[in-house]
Amino acid sequence: MPRAADLPVRIGLLPPGPTSSVLDVPGVGVGHATVWRDEADPPDGRGVARTGVTVLDPGGNCFRSPVPAGGAVLNGAGECTGLLAVQEWGLAETPVFLTSTMHVGRVYDAACELLAEQEPGIGLEDVVIPLVAECDDSFLSDARRMQLSSSDVRSALAAARLSVGTGLPPEEGAVGAGTGMSCLGWKGGIGTSSRVVPSGHTVGVLLLSNFGEHERLTVAGVPVGLRLPPMAGPPRPGGTGSCIVVVVTDAPLDSAGCTRLARRAGLGLARAGSTAHHASGEIFLALATGLRAGRGAPAPGAPLSGRELDPFFAATVEATEEAVVTSLLAARTVFGRDGNASAGLPFEEVERLLEEHYA
Repeated sequence: MPRAADLPVRIGLLPPGPTSSVLDVPGVGVGHATVWRDEADPPDGRGVARTGVTVLDPGGNCFRSPVPAGGAVLNGAGECTGLLAVQEWGLAETPVFLTSTMHVGRVYDAACELLAEQEPGIGLEDVVIPLVAECDDSFLSDARRMQLSSSDVRSALAAARLSVGTGLPPEEGAVGAGTGMSCLGWKGGIGTSSRVVPSGHTVGVLLLSNFGEHERLTVAGVPVGLRLPPMAGPPRPGGTGSCIVVVVTDAPLDSAGCTRLARRAGLGLARAGSTAHHASGEIFLALATGLRAGRGAPAPGAPLSGRELDPFFAATVEATEEAVVTSLLAARTVFGRDGNASAGLPFEEVERLLEEHYA
């Protein structure tokens, strides 16, 4: 499937990493479990499912070696469990799990069981609060049925760990947590990108896009949404949804730096067309592995601060904007419950509009 990197115009000024994905950050993995069913309603079946779970694993043992982290909320009509602990302690003690709104509890339960199984200290030395964030996929998926199982969470985490060092970007678009998501009038879902800053550090972004109105879609500064006709059929409620953005870098940032980095994700969404509607939840996390230390141990060095963070801010904005566009281009058309559908953004048409604009 095409990605934003395949367009004739590059988004932003900074260079991408080798895969232009969050996997360019050393040690980071991404995995998906997709649940796709076309069954009768209960009691004869489980209904229509277009949902799933996606896991971003920063690598290593997050309980024994927590990751400096920070978070920010642009509009709070959404959920991210564990965000309060991140804001209080400045550390992420688990991978990040992305899923649909009404599956947060199931994924949280499964994550607790799975992580405790893998780390004996959890529940004995201390508890963990898994980071589980959501967007609403009920336009395409039957949200009244609990479609996910603990085995799906296990599969996604295992896939994330297997993805480390492959040299290939993860699957994007209508996959994992992105299976049932819609964005800016088109099929959305999972998107990722990366940027390399002058110091040689990498900033990667993974997001779950599910927000915005058709007319506001903007690609590399071009108002594409105003020039492409909307898809025929039942409209998705305008502007509702959410966007979860996870920023990861290998730079030496502390919690304060991560919090500032997380806030910049909102600028990347705005460049793509977000206005953060009343019913949309834009929740951002940022993790930095450069000052990672053992549990309870001091940081191994001094964090970057002040103007030293400027290149990382720019990288976050650019990678977030590009990840939104890729989440659209990489997603195929998906038909879901009750005849609802989200169309994949046509790459050729976007390519033509960009070429005409920049000719």
